[in-house]
Amino acid sequence: MTPFIQRRTLLGAAAGLCAIGLPALSLAQGKVELIYSDTVAESDVRAAILKESFGGALGAEFDFKPYFGATLFKQGTEPVAMQRGNLHMANLAAFDVQRQIPAWSIVTTPYVFRDHVHMKAVFDSDVGKALYAMMEQQMGIKVLSVPYIGTRHLGLKPRKKIMTPADLAGIKLRMPPGEGWQFVGTAMGANPSPLAFTEVYTALQTGTIDGQDNPMGAVRSMKFYEVTTQIVKTSHLVANNLFAISVSKWNSLSPAQQKTVQDAADKFAAAVTAQALKDDVEQEAFMKQQGLEVYTPDLPAFRRHVLDVYAKSKFAKDWPAGMLDRINKL
Repeated sequence: MTPFIQRRTLLGAAAGLCAIGLPALSLAQGKVELIYSDTVAESDVRAAILKESFGGALGAEFDFKPYFGATLFKQGTEPVAMQRGNLHMANLAAFDVQRQIPAWSIVTTPYVFRDHVHMKAVFDSDVGKALYAMMEQQMGIKVLSVPYIGTRHLGLKPRKKIMTPADLAGIKLRMPPGEGWQFVGTAMGANPSPLAFTEVYTALQTGTIDGQDNPMGAVRSMKFYEVTTQIVKTSHLVANNLFAISVSKWNSLSPAQQKTVQDAADKFAAAVTAQALKDDVEQEAFMKQQGLEVYTPDLPAFRRHVLDVYAKSKFAKDWPAGMLDRINKL
């Protein structure tokens, strides 16, 4: 039974109680329900931060219901669920926005963001405001905050040394489903394979794939290091999530409630970013302790190759005129 069917059942029961003079579920009805979906496992530190920093900051007026591990909606399906009114909030990947708004591919391009500081500056700038406006107008989804979740590197099972994109030829690299994600793998020089996040461990274990790309914090929380021999620090994507709410749900809130939600979202983003920055420092040592080889390849070679591939691709044709120059100047 889905949460929505359960809720309708409860409301129907409450009506029946009222009819015979018994107390109804008035307190539950009076709360603002926020149903949230995420792909991270409930054991992930980000789930704990969400429940504490966001859910805990909402107060008694809200009924926050988070679902983790893609148990409510599969990875990549959250935007449509929000648009259909089946989901209120989610931690979206920009690649999933790109499916509906091709212009968003400018911020899913590897090496466009120099680091997490540059990423934040871009989203806080007029560039970010323009991208957010596209989402609200074309998708009916509002971005509340953009937490940094780490820098993505390659984690490989084979022991082959990777120094340039040419070395990735023939490597079966798991990328999340979706054309935008798959093109990242292609641009890096690998053979991309679409696979849900929750299926990566088994695929690495069985040899269905040769590697995956994630921040080292995610590699640790999902225990990918158990079925990996090396981490290649390509630093190709400054990873982030779009902590978002449907515009219809947002508009149903009072100004005071909107402020509460926004303040809680800002608190969540700050806490997740702080944890990711801590992970950037600590997780490399952990990987080495587990016996993994951790090294930096020829980053200029990767950057030149990847950006050249994108410049010649169909994705670059969708970028708003002058936006890349504005990003580079920040």
